Amino acid sequence: MTTSDPKTDSFEAATAPYRTELFAHCYRMTGSVGDAEDLVQESYLRAWKAFGTFEHRSSVRTWLYRIATNVCLTAVHRNRRRPVPSGLGPPASDPHAPGVPTGPEVSWLEPIPDRLVVDERSDPADVVVARHRVRLALVAALQLLPPRQRAAVILCEALDLPAAGAAELLDISVPAVKSLLQRGRARLAEAALSDVEVAEPTDAGARDVLDRYIAAFEQSDPVAIGRLLADETVLEMTGTSTWYSGKATCEPFIVAQAIGRTGDWAMIPVEVNGQLGVAAYHRDTDRLYTAFAIVVLATSRSHLTRITLFSDPTLFDHFGLPHRTSRDAAR
Repeated sequence: MTTSDPKTDSFEAATAPYRTELFAHCYRMTGSVGDAEDLVQESYLRAWKAFGTFEHRSSVRTWLYRIATNVCLTAVHRNRRRPVPSGLGPPASDPHAPGVPTGPEVSWLEPIPDRLVVDERSDPADVVVARHRVRLALVAALQLLPPRQRAAVILCEALDLPAAGAAELLDISVPAVKSLLQRGRARLAEAALSDVEVAEPTDAGARDVLDRYIAAFEQSDPVAIGRLLADETVLEMTGTSTWYSGKATCEPFIVAQAIGRTGDWAMIPVEVNGQLGVAAYHRDTDRLYTAFAIVVLATSRSHLTRITLFSDPTLFDHFGLPHRTSRDAAR
């Protein structure tokens, strides 16, 4: 028989409701699922140690965000930023040329399962807000900012804190926060990343786009792929600095280098970064399928506007998916 610890019980009751949103905060700051997991754990450990001296001059939520933000700032100062290919340079013009691989010096942004950062039990309006705050384009753009600019923008833009509230969390003056915001917003305005037209993943049109995308790849149907792509579609894949902007280059690249033959691909729908996506498996010679990429799709209600492939098979672990599967199991 075990006896409960009053301090631990009180701490859990006070802080547990904020774990999911703090996970999202740490993910936005770092762009890494693994780093976010570690930083949330470290933040809660620090909070537990300091809980006995917490004087409730601010809310528990604000206090936790202060701790988590400081933990994240230390981490991002120490680590390299995590880009996507479109954050490294201009788009390629030749869809038939091989991609330009990058070395281990590039640590890529990672996609995150919705289940880790979106509490589906919340009010539906809060669920929509939570999805928007982890949209891939937003998180990718944030990685372009220096750490303190990133923190200021996240606190004021993503969390709707006033400048005074962000200044309290960052332990700097209000004018300093406003300066960080001004520079951060200017940098984000220059970024070629936007999610304005992304439909909600629950939208029937968006779900139809997902179904058509899966069918087009599994049936190796280049005509169907062409019909799905918007004129302004962007396509990028981590592991290479090459990316394409516009249907005129995305479509021939997919047809020539990606779609393959009927049966080459098996895909499992996933909910990722507040958007629709798939876990893509490529067929082995033994007729089994091997994990290839987590694909995040930005869709309107009728077309694909951005396709981002994260080609690290270890990412499948975050989604609870196997590294190898049969086609029937994938279905």
